[in-house]
Amino acid sequence: MEDFVYYNNLFDIYGELLTEKEKIAFEDYYQEDLSLGEIAINKNISRSAVQKMLKNVLEKLNYYEDKLGIYKKNCQLNEVLRMNKVEDIKAKIEDILSE
Repeated sequence: MEDFVYYNNLFDIYGELLTEKEKIAFEDYYQEDLSLGEIAINKNISRSAVQKMLKNVLEKLNYYEDKLGIYKKNCQLNEVLRMNKVEDIKAKIEDILSE
């Protein structure tokens, strides 16, 4: 479940960097809850081709996050928003900016 939420968050951030076919495959599997077999039938391709495409999509999403770190920064900034002490907020922002 944790991976499901994580990859949907990455897709929200980096989805526009994927091809149209990759976006559709991701949405079908992760958002529409279609099985690999159902996607394969709908696209008239093999189940293994769908599985390979989804694997490639996850690798791309991980690559983009590794290089750009937008999701990580968003999480860190949300943590700052929950802080109460100005000193803690300043220290955390300095940590984020120094990365």
